[in-house]
Amino acid sequence: MGKSIRNMKQVAVGAVVALFVFLGVFTARDNMESEQMAGAAVAASGEAEKASEQSETSEAENASADVAERKAEAQSVAPREMEMPAANQIGQETLWLARVIYSETKQPREQELVAWTVRNRVETQYRGNDSYRSTVLDPYQYSAFNPGNDKRAYYTSLTPESEADGWQKALAIAHHVQNAPSSERPFAQTTRHFYSERSMVGGAPDWARGEEPVKPERNYNIEAERFRFYEGIA
Repeated sequence: MGKSIRNMKQVAVGAVVALFVFLGVFTARDNMESEQMAGAAVAASGEAEKASEQSETSEAENASADVAERKAEAQSVAPREMEMPAANQIGQETLWLARVIYSETKQPREQELVAWTVRNRVETQYRGNDSYRSTVLDPYQYSAFNPGNDKRAYYTSLTPESEADGWQKALAIAHHVQNAPSSERPFAQTTRHFYSERSMVGGAPDWARGEEPVKPERNYNIEAERFRFYEGIA
């Protein structure tokens, strides 16, 4: 009987030990799984923070680019609202200046810059010319007025009363530039040459090869393919 009781006690103790071992295994596994889950959560949190930082950086860069673009727009020269001069204010010199800038481009910003290069030629008596008429008609200086050019007759026929699209605006620009103070000059007085890549056949003219174009002192937002201006060309 005593031996049987001892056996029963040993079995009971063994069962208790086995139970604790069993519980210990599950507890360890649960702890391991908890640690793994905690690690995954930390990693996910780190990735989220990294993504958030990258998003904030991207937003900051975009905001900076927007500010730079708005600043450039603010500094650019808006098309001038030039008053149309009275008919008696449009002399022959103004008319010739308007004709040549209208022949070169129909864009007001570009017309204004071209007008200044023509004025520079007159004021520096480039190639011996001291008037707008002689400057414009100087052979092979402005393509529309070259001898034999089919467009020459059309442009020389324009009058203050002509109603061609944009012509009246060109007259106003010519009158303004001709009478503007020198402080408005957008580049040096020796800037007398330009060319348009879009209209030149065979590439840049010989006088422009190896020369660096100049930019107006104010931002006119002129595309280089449309017009390049040059200073100090003999």
